[in-house]
Amino acid sequence: MPALTKLQRELLGAAIALTRPGGVVLYATCSPHLAETVGVVADALRRHPVCALDARPLFEPVDRDPAGLGDGPYVQLWPHRHGTDAMFAAALRRVAQ
Repeated sequence: MPALTKLQRELLGAAIALTRPGGVVLYATCSPHLAETVGVVADALRRHPVCALDARPLFEPVDRDPAGLGDGPYVQLWPHRHGTDAMFAAALRRVAQ
């Protein structure tokens, strides 16, 4: 998994670099593994000019109860609850450096 998380960090970093200040990048992965989800996002928050947004409102059609989407600001979907793969999503706003 280290090679995969390295690639995910690089791809997210490249997306952030191409985003104008004020723009939003949505990082999504079909994984429940912390290294591939909150670990990749935590690395981006440390290394890039971004802040996390609450992604739960984007997923209201999936689950109208925000608590059912995770603790926020990220979203974690589960097969047994949402009828999806174990999807993770984080919305990151690019800020001025």
